[in-house]
Amino acid sequence: MNYAVETFDLNRTFKLKKEKKEKNKNENSKVIALENVNLKIHEGELFGLLGPNGAGKTTLIKILSTLLLPTSGTALVDGIDVVKYPEEVRKRINMVTGGEHCGYGILNVRETLWMFSQLYGIPNKKANEKIGELLKILDMEKFAKTKIGKLSTGMRQKLNVMRGFVCDPKIIFLDEPTLGLDVQVSRDVRKYVKTWLAEDPERTVLLTTHYMAEADELCDRLAVIDQGKVLVCDSPQNLKKSLTKDAIFHIEVNLTLNGMEKFGEIPGVKKFAYEHKSHIGRTFLKFILEDESAISHVTESISDNGSKIVSLSKVEPSLEDVFVALVGRGLQDEN
Repeated sequence: MNYAVETFDLNRTFKLKKEKKEKNKNENSKVIALENVNLKIHEGELFGLLGPNGAGKTTLIKILSTLLLPTSGTALVDGIDVVKYPEEVRKRINMVTGGEHCGYGILNVRETLWMFSQLYGIPNKKANEKIGELLKILDMEKFAKTKIGKLSTGMRQKLNVMRGFVCDPKIIFLDEPTLGLDVQVSRDVRKYVKTWLAEDPERTVLLTTHYMAEADELCDRLAVIDQGKVLVCDSPQNLKKSLTKDAIFHIEVNLTLNGMEKFGEIPGVKKFAYEHKSHIGRTFLKFILEDESAISHVTESISDNGSKIVSLSKVEPSLEDVFVALVGRGLQDEN
Protein backbone atom coordinates (compact mmCIF):
# COMPACT_ATOMS: atom_id res chain seq x y z
CA MET A 1 0.00 0.00 0.00
CA ASN A 2 1.30 3.44 -0.96
CA TYR A 3 1.29 6.20 1.62
CA ALA A 4 0.95 9.86 0.74
CA VAL A 5 2.10 10.93 4.20
CA GLU A 6 3.95 9.10 6.97
CA THR A 7 5.22 10.49 10.25
CA PHE A 8 7.38 8.71 12.79
CA ASP A 9 7.59 10.02 16.37
CA LEU A 10 7.25 13.56 15.06
CA ASN A 11 7.84 16.30 17.64
CA ARG A 12 7.85 20.08 17.55
CA THR A 13 8.51 22.40 20.47
CA PHE A 14 8.73 26.19 20.60
CA LYS A 15 10.79 28.21 23.03
CA LEU A 16 9.00 30.97 24.89
CA LYS A 17 10.17 34.50 24.19
CA LYS A 18 12.05 36.28 26.97
CA GLU A 19 9.12 38.48 28.02
CA LYS A 20 6.79 35.47 28.19
CA LYS A 21 9.32 33.56 30.30
CA GLU A 22 9.35 36.40 32.82
CA LYS A 23 5.55 36.37 33.07
CA ASN A 24 5.49 32.58 33.46
CA LYS A 25 8.53 31.92 35.66
CA ASN A 26 7.00 28.84 37.22
CA GLU A 27 6.10 27.28 33.88
CA ASN A 28 8.16 25.29 31.38
CA SER A 29 10.15 27.50 29.01
CA LYS A 30 9.04 25.37 26.06
CA VAL A 31 5.67 24.89 24.42
CA ILE A 32 4.98 21.43 23.01
CA ALA A 33 3.13 21.80 19.72
CA LEU A 34 3.43 18.18 18.56
CA GLU A 35 4.30 15.13 20.66
CA ASN A 36 5.26 11.76 19.15
CA VAL A 37 2.86 12.00 16.20
CA ASN A 38 2.67 8.77 14.18
CA LEU A 39 0.36 8.86 11.18
CA LYS A 40 -0.01 6.96 7.91
CA ILE A 41 -2.22 8.58 5.28
CA HIS A 42 -3.07 6.39 2.30
CA GLU A 43 -2.67 7.58 -1.27
CA GLY A 44 -6.07 8.61 -2.61
CA GLU A 45 -7.48 9.30 0.83
CA LEU A 46 -9.26 12.36 2.16
CA PHE A 47 -7.79 12.43 5.64
CA GLY A 48 -8.86 14.85 8.34
CA LEU A 49 -7.21 16.36 11.40
CA LEU A 50 -9.89 17.32 13.88
CA GLY A 51 -9.23 19.46 16.91
CA PRO A 52 -9.62 22.86 18.56
CA ASN A 53 -7.52 25.92 17.84
CA GLY A 54 -4.02 25.39 19.19
CA ALA A 55 -4.22 21.60 19.02
CA GLY A 56 -1.23 21.30 16.65
CA LYS A 57 -3.04 20.89 13.34
CA THR A 58 -1.42 23.83 11.57
CA THR A 59 2.02 23.00 12.99
CA LEU A 60 1.79 19.53 11.46
CA ILE A 61 0.65 20.94 8.12
CA LYS A 62 3.56 23.41 8.08
CA ILE A 63 6.07 20.62 8.71
CA LEU A 64 4.59 18.44 5.96
CA SER A 65 4.61 21.37 3.53
CA THR A 66 8.28 22.17 4.35
CA LEU A 67 7.48 25.52 5.96
CA LEU A 68 8.63 24.43 9.41
CA LEU A 69 11.30 22.01 10.61
CA PRO A 70 10.41 19.35 13.19
CA THR A 71 12.31 19.31 16.47
CA SER A 72 12.74 15.55 16.11
CA GLY A 73 11.25 12.60 14.28
CA THR A 74 10.67 11.98 10.59
CA ALA A 75 8.03 13.07 8.09
CA LEU A 76 7.66 11.63 4.60
CA VAL A 77 5.45 13.12 1.88
CA ASP A 78 4.98 10.88 -1.17
CA GLY A 79 7.84 8.83 0.30
CA ILE A 80 10.22 11.81 0.40
CA ASP A 81 11.82 13.15 3.59
CA VAL A 82 10.58 16.73 4.08
CA VAL A 83 13.79 17.79 5.84
CA LYS A 84 16.34 16.20 3.50
CA TYR A 85 14.60 16.91 0.18
CA PRO A 86 12.19 19.84 0.63
CA GLU A 87 12.41 20.96 -3.01
CA GLU A 88 11.27 17.55 -4.24
CA VAL A 89 8.34 17.63 -1.81
CA ARG A 90 7.26 21.09 -2.99
CA LYS A 91 6.94 19.86 -6.57
CA ARG A 92 4.22 17.47 -5.47
CA ILE A 93 2.15 19.56 -3.06
CA ASN A 94 0.21 22.74 -2.54
CA MET A 95 -1.47 24.31 0.46
CA VAL A 96 -4.59 26.37 1.12
CA THR A 97 -5.18 28.20 4.38
CA GLY A 98 -8.48 29.71 5.50
CA GLY A 99 -8.42 33.51 5.70
CA GLU A 100 -5.09 33.73 3.87
CA HIS A 101 -4.37 36.72 1.60
CA CYS A 102 -4.45 35.23 -1.87
CA GLY A 103 -2.40 37.59 -4.06
CA TYR A 104 -1.71 41.17 -5.09
CA GLY A 105 -4.49 43.76 -5.05
CA ILE A 106 -3.49 45.24 -8.41
CA LEU A 107 -4.19 41.93 -10.17
CA ASN A 108 -7.58 40.56 -11.08
CA VAL A 109 -8.73 36.98 -10.43
CA ARG A 110 -7.55 35.48 -13.72
CA GLU A 111 -4.21 37.30 -13.59
CA THR A 112 -3.62 36.06 -10.04
CA LEU A 113 -4.28 32.44 -10.97
CA TRP A 114 -2.06 32.74 -14.04
CA MET A 115 0.77 34.21 -11.94
CA PHE A 116 0.68 31.28 -9.50
CA SER A 117 0.53 28.77 -12.36
CA GLN A 118 3.75 30.23 -13.72
CA LEU A 119 5.49 29.85 -10.37
CA TYR A 120 4.96 26.11 -10.88
CA GLY A 121 6.21 26.24 -14.47
CA ILE A 122 2.91 25.20 -16.03
CA PRO A 123 2.83 25.78 -19.83
CA ASN A 124 0.71 28.79 -20.77
CA LYS A 125 -1.92 26.87 -22.74
CA LYS A 126 -2.39 24.25 -20.04
CA ALA A 127 -2.51 26.95 -17.36
CA ASN A 128 -5.25 28.89 -19.13
CA GLU A 129 -7.29 25.72 -19.64
CA LYS A 130 -7.02 24.88 -15.95
CA ILE A 131 -7.89 28.42 -14.91
CA GLY A 132 -10.97 28.41 -17.13
CA GLU A 133 -12.04 25.08 -15.66
CA LEU A 134 -11.65 26.32 -12.07
CA LEU A 135 -13.50 29.56 -12.74
CA LYS A 136 -16.44 27.62 -14.19
CA ILE A 137 -16.62 24.90 -11.52
CA LEU A 138 -16.46 27.34 -8.61
CA ASP A 139 -18.84 29.81 -10.27
CA MET A 140 -16.26 32.60 -10.53
CA GLU A 141 -16.35 33.30 -14.29
CA LYS A 142 -18.15 36.62 -13.82
CA PHE A 143 -15.42 37.72 -11.39
CA ALA A 144 -12.51 36.76 -13.65
CA LYS A 145 -11.60 40.39 -14.38
CA THR A 146 -12.40 41.71 -10.89
CA LYS A 147 -9.45 42.93 -8.86
CA ILE A 148 -8.81 41.07 -5.63
CA GLY A 149 -9.39 44.12 -3.46
CA LYS A 150 -12.98 44.34 -4.66
CA LEU A 151 -13.88 40.74 -3.88
CA SER A 152 -15.99 39.72 -0.89
CA THR A 153 -14.44 37.53 1.82
CA GLY A 154 -16.12 34.45 0.38
CA MET A 155 -14.96 35.19 -3.15
CA ARG A 156 -11.38 35.77 -1.95
CA GLN A 157 -11.40 32.40 -0.25
CA LYS A 158 -12.72 30.75 -3.41
CA LEU A 159 -9.80 32.35 -5.23
CA ASN A 160 -7.50 31.03 -2.53
CA VAL A 161 -8.83 27.52 -3.11
CA MET A 162 -8.40 27.85 -6.88
CA ARG A 163 -4.84 29.04 -6.35
CA GLY A 164 -4.17 25.83 -4.43
CA PHE A 165 -5.50 23.59 -7.19
CA VAL A 166 -4.23 25.48 -10.24
CA CYS A 167 -0.96 23.51 -10.29
CA ASP A 168 -2.87 20.22 -9.99
CA PRO A 169 -0.82 18.91 -7.05
CA LYS A 170 -0.56 15.25 -6.15
CA ILE A 171 -1.12 16.05 -2.47
CA ILE A 172 -2.90 19.14 -1.18
CA PHE A 173 -3.04 20.41 2.39
CA LEU A 174 -6.23 22.27 3.24
CA ASP A 175 -5.85 24.12 6.53
CA GLU A 176 -9.37 25.13 7.57
CA PRO A 177 -10.28 26.16 3.99
CA THR A 178 -13.89 27.10 4.87
CA LEU A 179 -13.02 29.18 7.94
CA GLY A 180 -15.48 32.07 8.25
CA LEU A 181 -17.31 31.30 4.99
CA ASP A 182 -21.06 31.31 4.57
CA VAL A 183 -22.98 28.09 4.03
CA GLN A 184 -23.19 28.27 0.23
CA VAL A 185 -19.51 29.10 -0.37
CA SER A 186 -18.47 26.36 2.06
CA ARG A 187 -20.68 23.90 0.20
CA ASP A 188 -19.11 24.90 -3.14
CA VAL A 189 -15.60 24.38 -1.78
CA ARG A 190 -16.41 20.97 -0.28
CA LYS A 191 -18.09 19.83 -3.48
CA TYR A 192 -15.06 20.75 -5.57
CA VAL A 193 -12.63 19.04 -3.19
CA LYS A 194 -14.61 15.77 -3.41
CA THR A 195 -14.85 16.01 -7.21
CA TRP A 196 -11.13 16.74 -7.62
CA LEU A 197 -10.16 13.80 -5.41
CA ALA A 198 -12.46 11.37 -7.23
CA GLU A 199 -10.94 12.20 -10.64
CA ASP A 200 -7.55 10.62 -9.90
CA PRO A 201 -6.84 7.73 -7.47
CA GLU A 202 -3.32 9.05 -6.82
CA ARG A 203 -4.52 12.38 -5.44
CA THR A 204 -4.62 12.89 -1.69
CA VAL A 205 -6.15 15.55 0.54
CA LEU A 206 -5.14 16.33 4.12
CA LEU A 207 -7.79 18.53 5.69
CA THR A 208 -7.52 20.29 9.03
CA THR A 209 -10.73 21.56 10.57
CA HIS A 210 -12.53 22.15 13.83
CA TYR A 211 -15.92 21.93 12.10
CA MET A 212 -17.36 18.55 13.08
CA ALA A 213 -19.95 18.41 10.30
CA GLU A 214 -17.31 19.15 7.67
CA ALA A 215 -15.06 16.36 8.93
CA ASP A 216 -17.99 13.93 9.05
CA GLU A 217 -19.06 14.73 5.49
CA LEU A 218 -15.66 14.72 3.79
CA CYS A 219 -13.22 12.43 5.54
CA ASP A 220 -12.49 8.78 4.80
CA ARG A 221 -10.55 8.68 8.05
CA LEU A 222 -9.60 11.28 10.60
CA ALA A 223 -7.36 11.77 13.57
CA VAL A 224 -8.52 13.62 16.66
CA ILE A 225 -5.64 15.78 17.87
CA ASP A 226 -5.44 17.76 21.09
CA GLN A 227 -2.52 19.48 22.80
CA GLY A 228 -0.14 18.12 20.18
CA LYS A 229 -1.12 14.46 20.65
CA VAL A 230 -3.07 12.19 18.33
CA LEU A 231 -5.77 10.67 20.53
CA VAL A 232 -7.42 8.36 18.03
CA CYS A 233 -7.43 7.64 14.29
CA ASP A 234 -10.29 5.91 12.45
CA SER A 235 -13.21 6.50 10.11
CA PRO A 236 -15.97 8.87 11.30
CA GLN A 237 -18.40 5.96 11.32
CA ASN A 238 -16.21 3.78 13.54
CA LEU A 239 -15.48 6.63 15.92
CA LYS A 240 -19.19 7.25 16.41
CA LYS A 241 -19.86 3.52 16.81
CA SER A 242 -17.41 3.50 19.72
CA LEU A 243 -20.00 5.43 21.74
CA THR A 244 -23.08 3.36 20.92
CA LYS A 245 -22.99 1.68 24.35
CA ASP A 246 -23.23 5.05 26.10
CA ALA A 247 -26.34 7.16 26.62
CA ILE A 248 -25.91 10.64 25.15
CA PHE A 249 -28.22 13.50 26.08
CA HIS A 250 -28.33 17.10 24.87
CA ILE A 251 -30.09 19.49 27.22
CA GLU A 252 -30.91 23.16 26.71
CA VAL A 253 -31.26 25.23 29.90
CA ASN A 254 -31.41 28.87 30.94
CA LEU A 255 -28.15 28.67 32.89
CA THR A 256 -25.27 31.10 32.96
CA LEU A 257 -21.61 30.08 32.76
CA ASN A 258 -21.21 29.92 36.54
CA GLY A 259 -20.82 26.55 38.29
CA MET A 260 -20.73 24.38 35.18
CA GLU A 261 -17.96 22.07 36.42
CA LYS A 262 -20.15 20.40 39.06
CA PHE A 263 -22.33 18.80 36.40
CA GLY A 264 -19.36 16.61 35.45
CA GLU A 265 -19.33 15.23 39.01
CA ILE A 266 -22.91 13.91 38.93
CA PRO A 267 -23.08 10.12 39.56
CA GLY A 268 -23.24 8.23 36.27
CA VAL A 269 -21.77 11.07 34.15
CA LYS A 270 -18.75 9.90 32.14
CA LYS A 271 -18.09 13.14 30.26
CA PHE A 272 -19.69 16.56 30.17
CA ALA A 273 -19.36 19.68 28.01
CA TYR A 274 -21.34 22.84 27.45
CA GLU A 275 -21.75 25.79 25.12
CA HIS A 276 -23.20 29.08 26.32
CA LYS A 277 -25.00 31.30 23.80
CA SER A 278 -25.23 34.70 25.44
CA HIS A 279 -27.30 36.27 22.65
CA ILE A 280 -30.26 34.03 23.57
CA GLY A 281 -29.44 33.53 27.24
CA ARG A 282 -29.27 29.75 26.95
CA THR A 283 -26.68 27.08 27.67
CA PHE A 284 -26.46 23.79 25.79
CA LEU A 285 -25.30 20.86 27.91
CA LYS A 286 -23.93 17.61 26.51
CA PHE A 287 -23.82 14.53 28.75
CA ILE A 288 -22.27 11.13 28.03
CA LEU A 289 -23.75 8.79 30.65
CA GLU A 290 -22.75 5.33 31.81
CA ASP A 291 -26.41 4.34 31.75
CA GLU A 292 -29.63 5.99 30.61
CA SER A 293 -30.98 5.88 34.17
CA ALA A 294 -28.38 8.46 35.22
CA ILE A 295 -30.41 11.16 33.46
CA SER A 296 -32.60 11.41 36.57
CA HIS A 297 -29.57 12.56 38.59
CA VAL A 298 -28.79 15.11 35.88
CA THR A 299 -32.26 16.64 35.77
CA GLU A 300 -32.42 16.71 39.56
CA SER A 301 -29.11 18.56 39.75
CA ILE A 302 -30.27 21.11 37.17
CA SER A 303 -33.46 21.68 39.16
CA ASP A 304 -31.51 22.07 42.42
CA ASN A 305 -29.44 24.72 40.67
CA GLY A 306 -32.59 26.78 40.19
CA SER A 307 -32.64 26.42 36.42
CA LYS A 308 -35.31 25.26 34.03
CA ILE A 309 -34.89 22.71 31.28
CA VAL A 310 -35.95 24.18 27.94
CA SER A 311 -35.43 20.98 25.97
CA LEU A 312 -34.01 17.48 26.54
CA SER A 313 -33.25 14.84 23.93
CA LYS A 314 -31.40 11.57 23.68
CA VAL A 315 -29.26 11.58 20.54
CA GLU A 316 -27.18 9.27 18.40
CA PRO A 317 -23.39 9.75 18.79
CA SER A 318 -21.82 12.54 16.74
CA LEU A 319 -18.18 13.47 16.18
CA GLU A 320 -18.67 16.25 18.72
CA ASP A 321 -19.67 13.60 21.26
CA VAL A 322 -16.60 11.55 20.32
CA PHE A 323 -14.42 14.59 20.96
CA VAL A 324 -16.07 15.24 24.32
CA ALA A 325 -15.58 11.59 25.29
CA LEU A 326 -11.90 11.72 24.39
CA VAL A 327 -10.83 15.05 25.88
CA GLY A 328 -13.58 15.92 28.34
CA ARG A 329 -14.69 19.16 26.72
CA GLY A 330 -16.28 20.48 23.53
CA LEU A 331 -14.55 22.42 20.79
CA GLN A 332 -16.41 25.58 21.81
CA ASP A 333 -14.61 25.58 25.17
CA GLU A 334 -11.39 26.63 23.43
CA ASN A 335 -12.54 28.48 20.32
